[in-house]
Amino acid sequence: MVLGRLQTCQLRYGVDKTVLNLSRASSFLKAKADQEGFGTLMQSFSAKDYAGKRLRLSGYVKSENVTRWAGLWMRVDANSGNAPQPLAFDNMQNRPIKGTSGWQRYEVVLDVPESAVGIAFGILLDGPGEVWLNSLEFDVMSAAVETTGKSMLPEGPRNLGFDH
Repeated sequence: MVLGRLQTCQLRYGVDKTVLNLSRASSFLKAKADQEGFGTLMQSFSAKDYAGKRLRLSGYVKSENVTRWAGLWMRVDANSGNAPQPLAFDNMQNRPIKGTSGWQRYEVVLDVPESAVGIAFGILLDGPGEVWLNSLEFDVMSAAVETTGKSMLPEGPRNLGFDH
């Protein structure tokens, strides 16, 4: 995983071989108590093997003194010139990880449209605290499993009269 520094939050990150879950080492992300902003550990890969499928990212997270929120996240992207265009996204902001907790399994489920070219995922920490991440898995799910995120594209045209 690589660290994506999205704002000025001063972060520490790495592998923790002393905080184990399922006998495996963990990655961690930590922000000092006086820090603003958020950061993420992330990775991305080609969507070609998942195009047209429903994909679940699951993993275990442990938290300590998370004062704002943290969450697993996944984004499905299409090409749009020089920058990726998000097609679907979920960062667990509507079901955040807060406070201090032991290992808990979390999941994010998104549809990967045929037009998708990339999938990005990771864990984010907004504000002070520390999170550990362990045992990530990707699984193709049936349509019977509900998605947790939302499509980033509107369902139809809007504001055609330029009133808003």
